[in-house]
Amino acid sequence: MPTLDFARLVTGLREQTEVFAAAVAGGDPEAVVPTCPEWRLRTLVAHIGQSGRWAAELVRTGLPVPVPDPARIDPGPPGEWGGWLRAGAEELAEAVCKVGEDTEVWSFVGPVPAAFWLRRMFCEAAVHGYDAALTTGAAYGIAGDLAADVITEGMELMANPRAETFKPELALMRGAGERLAFRPHGMDGWVISRLPEGLRWERGNGPGDVVVTGTVTEIMLVLSRRIPPATVTGKRALLEHWLANNAY
Repeated sequence: MPTLDFARLVTGLREQTEVFAAAVAGGDPEAVVPTCPEWRLRTLVAHIGQSGRWAAELVRTGLPVPVPDPARIDPGPPGEWGGWLRAGAEELAEAVCKVGEDTEVWSFVGPVPAAFWLRRMFCEAAVHGYDAALTTGAAYGIAGDLAADVITEGMELMANPRAETFKPELALMRGAGERLAFRPHGMDGWVISRLPEGLRWERGNGPGDVVVTGTVTEIMLVLSRRIPPATVTGKRALLEHWLANNAY
C-alpha cells in the first residue's frame, strides 16, 4: 500500500514530471542515456510521456492495454517536450480522479486500485528523471518522502506473490534467510529477507548480513542500480548478488 496519501501521489507525479522536463530541456535528442544505453534521450522522453497516457487509458477502461514501444513514439520537437510530458501526467491524474482512486483496475500483479498506476508512473518518472539528468548534466532532486515511497513500492512489487510470473529472474533472489538492510539517514530503513519461499521485507533498522547506509535518495538510486553504494558493511558479496540479479 502507498505510504503517501492520494493528494501527495498527485503532487509527486507532477513534481517528478517537472524534474524530468527540466532535465531534458535543451538536451540533444540523439544523446545516449548512460544508464539505459539502448535508448537515446528522445526515446526516454517518449517512454515517460507515453507511459502516463497508456496508464490513463488503462485506468479509464479498467482493462489491459498494449504497452507502447517508445522507439515508435514521436515525442515531438525538443522545444515542446515539457508541455507534452506535463500533459501526459495530467491525463493520468485526471483519469484516476474521474474513476475514483479506489476503483479496481487491471495490473500485472492482479486487480489493483486505480491509484496504483498513479504511484507506478510517479516512481517511473522519479527514477528516469535521474537518467535524464545524468544524460544532459542537469541537476536532479527528489523530496525525501517521495524517494522513500519509490523504495517501498519496489519492495512491494518484488515481494508480491505474483512477481515471479512477470519477472522470472526474481526466483534467483530466494535464499536461506539472508538479510539486506538499507538505512537512510534520519528515517526508518528497509530490511529484505531472502527466504526459500520468496522475498519478505519490513520497515525499520533491524540487523542485516549486509548494511547499506546513505541518504534516502542515494539508497533509492542504489536499489534502482543507478549509482554504486557509498557505505557498505557486512557481506558485500550478498549485496553485489542482489544488485546483479534484482528486477527493481
